[in-house]
Amino acid sequence: MTHDAGPTPPSERIVSLDALRGFALLGILVINVWVFAMPEATLLNPTVYGDFTGANYWTWFLGHVFAQSKFITLFSALFGAGVLLFVESKRGKGQPAVRLHYRRTAVLIAIGLLHAYLLWYGDILVAYGLCGLFLIHVRDMEAKRLAVLGGIFLCFVPALELSVAVTVGGEAIAGQWAPAEAALRQEVATYRGGWLAQMDHRIPSSFQRQTTGFIGSTFWRVGGVMLLGMALYRWGVLTGERSTRVYRWLVAGGVVGVAIVVAGVAYIEANDWSADAALFWRQFNYWGSLLVAGGYLGIVTLYARRRPDGPVTRAFAAVGRTAFTNYLLQTVIATTIFYGHGLGLFGSVSRVEQYGIVVAIWAVQVVLSVLWLRRYRFGPVEWVWRTLTYGERQPMRTSE
Repeated sequence: MTHDAGPTPPSERIVSLDALRGFALLGILVINVWVFAMPEATLLNPTVYGDFTGANYWTWFLGHVFAQSKFITLFSALFGAGVLLFVESKRGKGQPAVRLHYRRTAVLIAIGLLHAYLLWYGDILVAYGLCGLFLIHVRDMEAKRLAVLGGIFLCFVPALELSVAVTVGGEAIAGQWAPAEAALRQEVATYRGGWLAQMDHRIPSSFQRQTTGFIGSTFWRVGGVMLLGMALYRWGVLTGERSTRVYRWLVAGGVVGVAIVVAGVAYIEANDWSADAALFWRQFNYWGSLLVAGGYLGIVTLYARRRPDGPVTRAFAAVGRTAFTNYLLQTVIATTIFYGHGLGLFGSVSRVEQYGIVVAIWAVQVVLSVLWLRRYRFGPVEWVWRTLTYGERQPMRTSE
């Protein structure tokens, strides 16, 4: 196998796709920082831990409306598109596309398992890899059918939750929605402790997410969005090939999505954050986030087309080209700040302060990504991923 038949060189990459990926990756940290810094239950119910008044409330509000589920939705759609892009690229080079996809996915899952059990239970790589094993079987499906199948997938979780809400009510999620104070204190103590002590929470939480959590929820939501991403790629939407009008309509849809999510906040607050209302509340953000993610797709694509060589586009694209490395780097930096084997700030940093840390991490990642790609073709983790996928060392330096 020659190097020319290996990974896609930088000169052939789609700048708008890389910029979208980088934008989404940076945005994911806005929400991930909540569970890096506070008990896991705050992701579901923000009222269970930490100050939730004044600036801290509005910090949560902005994060919920503009970030929660939005950036991971965009990132998942891009992953789905990436499966098709990879297969098409390998087929065009006369390579065994399906076999390489399976090897590539196996490496992704392996790295995800290490990430989840050794560093952070919130890993998404394993779920992406498992979804990838399914996606390869629909690689030749036409765009319309991919979109319809994606829509069916996306309806599964809302239908299930509405059924539970009507028949069982808030009792079904009472333990998750309002965990015991002792459990919250124990989680804080665990993550302020050493690396080995953290296993008491990290292992069972990771296992639950990768088993019952994946089968009952993640597969349908993430898989559905990936299928939509494959359809959008086939339609030329994700690659910036459609008219300006299409992307403006996406932006308009994003505005509608924001209104839906805000209405959801009004609904849960009117019901005093009760567990009975929670299962209905989740519907607002579930569907609204799809529209907001589409709005972000429209905004970033329009900007990248207008300023393909602009500093903002290049910064996002640099992060996007090193997204695998940057995703893991976010975990390393955040756990060093918040966990006991580092600064041990878990459970003691306000929501406002958390976002200050997010901005600092963004600055580090953008600068490092831009500087790194001046000398190297890929991020370090991307290089390992490609080398293991193709079974031979890939050229790393841009001069190679």
